[in-house]
Amino acid sequence: MRFKSIFVTGTDTGVGKTTVSAGIAAALRARGWSVGVCKPVETDCRVGAGGELVLADASVLKFFSGCRSDLKTICPYALQQPLAPLVAAEREEVSIDLERLVRCCESVAAVHDLTLIEGAGGLLVPITAEATYADFAKSLGAPAVVVVGSRLGAINHALLTIRYAEAIGLRILGYVVNFLRAESDEAARSNVEVLARLAGPALGVVPYLSEISATESVRQRLADSFAANVRLDDLLVPA
Repeated sequence: MRFKSIFVTGTDTGVGKTTVSAGIAAALRARGWSVGVCKPVETDCRVGAGGELVLADASVLKFFSGCRSDLKTICPYALQQPLAPLVAAEREEVSIDLERLVRCCESVAAVHDLTLIEGAGGLLVPITAEATYADFAKSLGAPAVVVVGSRLGAINHALLTIRYAEAIGLRILGYVVNFLRAESDEAARSNVEVLARLAGPALGVVPYLSEISATESVRQRLADSFAANVRLDDLLVPA
């Protein structure tokens, strides 16, 4: 049986989309699934020793998933400035082709059981002057998972994201609450219960995992954590 791609979005930037995507990928890989990943546009890329732009997030996703596709297919656009894709591309005189993004994602999905596609920031972050990540997810026909960084303001951001998606007909499979610090405050702790009342139970609640490095031991740690804390079966939607 084939399964759809899943678009991973967030309530904001810095909420842990890459960590959550990597954890889900590692957990499904440990179950024997072939998992593809895409990071259609990566900004804030540092310059490597040879002058090339380093794809930090895309490389993390590739390692934890075991994705068979090459990095240029996983991430067709690398931009240096830490800005929204539209703005970074304009400043670096790069033209982002949405059809190319779709082709790359479909290419990855064609050779994997399930493909996770990670956006940047939230649903309304612009990729081009004509299209946001919400538009892109709809063009792929991919349902979405929302990563909620558990901090003050998360309830508002989560509900806005979920309700906007519903308003435009973008299917939301659920949301994952991701703890961003080892020592959480009352706002972070209470978000889980309040969001469950207002938006239904979370797909998962992920404890603080600290920085992740591309090692086998960390991949196993993420796989174990996400298998224990995320309802993975709810993500396996028949195509």
